[in-house]
Amino acid sequence: MIDKFAQPSRRLFFLKIMLPAVATALLLNGIAASLLWWSASESDRVSIDRQHMLVDVVVADIRSKIAHDQESVTVWDDAVTEVQNPGGAEWIDANLGSWMASYFGHDHAYVLNAVDQPIYAFADGVQKDPSAFAAVQSQTLPLAHDLRSRLAAGDTHGISDRTLTLGASDLVTIDGRPAILSIKPIVSDTGDLVQAPGEEYMHVAVRYLDGAFAALLERDYLLDNLKFSWEAEASPGSARAALLKDDGHPLGYLVWTPFSPGSTVLWRVGPVMLGLAIASLIVLAILLMALRRRSINLSLSEAEVRHLAHHDLLTGLANRAQLAKRFDAALLDRWTGGSLTLIFLDLDHFKEVNDTLGHPAGDELLREFADRLRRMTTEADTVARVGGDEFVVLTRSLSSTQAVAEYCATLIETTRRPFDLEGTQVFVGASVGAARASNPSDDREELSRRADVALYHSKRSGRSSYTLYDPQLDQATTLRRNMERDLRTALERPGELEVYYQPLIRATDGTISGFEALLRWHHPVQGSIAPAVFIPVAEETGLILRLGAWVLQQVCTDTRAWLVDTVAVNASIVELHDEHYASRVAQILSANGMAPQRLELEITESAFCERATDCEKNITHLRGLGVRFALDDFGTGFSSLGRLHNLHAERLKIDRSFVAGFGSDKGDEAIVQAIVDLAQAVGMTTTAEGVETSGQRDLLAAMGCDQLQGFLLSRPLPAREIERLLRAGSLKADLGIGTRLDSSSL
Repeated sequence: MIDKFAQPSRRLFFLKIMLPAVATALLLNGIAASLLWWSASESDRVSIDRQHMLVDVVVADIRSKIAHDQESVTVWDDAVTEVQNPGGAEWIDANLGSWMASYFGHDHAYVLNAVDQPIYAFADGVQKDPSAFAAVQSQTLPLAHDLRSRLAAGDTHGISDRTLTLGASDLVTIDGRPAILSIKPIVSDTGDLVQAPGEEYMHVAVRYLDGAFAALLERDYLLDNLKFSWEAEASPGSARAALLKDDGHPLGYLVWTPFSPGSTVLWRVGPVMLGLAIASLIVLAILLMALRRRSINLSLSEAEVRHLAHHDLLTGLANRAQLAKRFDAALLDRWTGGSLTLIFLDLDHFKEVNDTLGHPAGDELLREFADRLRRMTTEADTVARVGGDEFVVLTRSLSSTQAVAEYCATLIETTRRPFDLEGTQVFVGASVGAARASNPSDDREELSRRADVALYHSKRSGRSSYTLYDPQLDQATTLRRNMERDLRTALERPGELEVYYQPLIRATDGTISGFEALLRWHHPVQGSIAPAVFIPVAEETGLILRLGAWVLQQVCTDTRAWLVDTVAVNASIVELHDEHYASRVAQILSANGMAPQRLELEITESAFCERATDCEKNITHLRGLGVRFALDDFGTGFSSLGRLHNLHAERLKIDRSFVAGFGSDKGDEAIVQAIVDLAQAVGMTTTAEGVETSGQRDLLAAMGCDQLQGFLLSRPLPAREIERLLRAGSLKADLGIGTRLDSSSL
């Protein structure tokens, strides 16, 4: 009985249960396999499309980047002057050749004169004879002739706040290698140098697209086996992007092996599916889970790419693209009401941080400064990094001009706080320019221009300051030219320029240890003009050399009979860079019979940081004569407490901004105490500027500060009044603490 019914039962089980189950399992496995194959193909397609988009963006950006690199050295008064200087070959090589190769990675650099004849050539990592230009002459001259025609015709198409000058570029073949060839005119950045349109000197840059360049793209953008190919046909499994010349024809192709995440998944999961065919439902569940995980990973990758496309890699702040997008959105939202303020920030003396402490320290400084900006802004504001040390804040939270001013002041105060870079405390400042949208017609370009004008004014006003845009700032260029003319006249006309002297008082007993010479300009029309206004103009125009010599001559004449320890004179960094400065100072001292030991030159820390330059040679020469040096305005620019022992200055002057902050919650007392303690540790005396209250005087004396200077003690006085008081034997009438003038103080 059992055998009789067993056979039909097994057949029925096979037909009704096993066969449908097997068929269902096979169907499910087929569906799962189909889904997996489709998912893998889609993943590969999405990945390859994304890589194509990335390569297209990179290739499109290459030519504009090379031209932008060139503008960093071709829009420059010094470049216009030096390329026409018969003895400027060394300068040209350092700034227009070797620098472009070492910093920007350009392979060739040439300089052409007004008739397109080569005067300089750089190739294969070394300077070469100008005749080497023959290697690129046939590709260069047509572009150069076209560019000169556009310049002569006054064409301005394509010029913007980012693209400063016209240019010409194309993809060419040089010595059998693909390359980008870019030409830029060498023009004045200030407009003070007159150039005939179309007769400018030209800078030619060449960047090869194969070899090291392809390897760089492969490394930076993770494109496997990236290489240049002349052929349009790509091998199976590879992707390519055409490099199009200006005539629309491809010069060649970038070929790479695309990353195929779907195929990778398929090859790994396929064997598992075959091994688990009986458990098709479990396999299907696993595949769906794997598919879900892969989809999540792809979404995360896309989000990361979008983030990198709109944010600065170093600081995490918004980049130029994101700023422009939010800027346009903010301008549209402004129609609904509210205000809009654009703020440009530029770190002062950031280059000195990189030069002295290294680029890693500079990067850390940028990251810490970015964090400070984040803490000062809201989520509705936009904070962006748009350059090396250039930052932008776009905000709608400042409803009045007063609010903007207070916010800018807070930004500067925040920057003044020391930065701790790998155990070294560094002080830097910030120049700030701000512009508010004043009417509905203001667009992004106009508002950016205004903020940039305001920032430029802050830099020219002594840095570590802020400026709110005013239409009168647009007249700054005219005013500076007028001031230069009047300053030249003042140097020739007796009576307009006069040296005042402010006493330096010993903190211990109130006696006089010396004087600081301060220049005053009595303009016949404008009245008194502050040194902070005309000194930058003198430095820009080179008049500072004549002005400094005049001041030193006057100091020698005025103080010949003053029996004081030292007379301090400010020395500009421009003077110190003049190769004849030390000999000029020595000649003036010798001609007037003034001992070098009585002269103290006040200079900034950046001058001490110069190495292997005329600045260092001048300081060394003058120190050998016996001239003393003081570190001026410590704490307002780039200042490193940990490096004071390397500066070899006799005296350190604490900036008045720290003294003015006594009694507030900003911690200025602790900063000053730290400066005094460290200065004493390295054998330097300290002088505090800006002492205006008895409380400040007493606190500085208690801190161990050696000298005091400020209106509480005495205002700067002309030489005749100083001599009158010296003859009277006392300065009690002018010194707020009853300073005595006896033999110990003279």
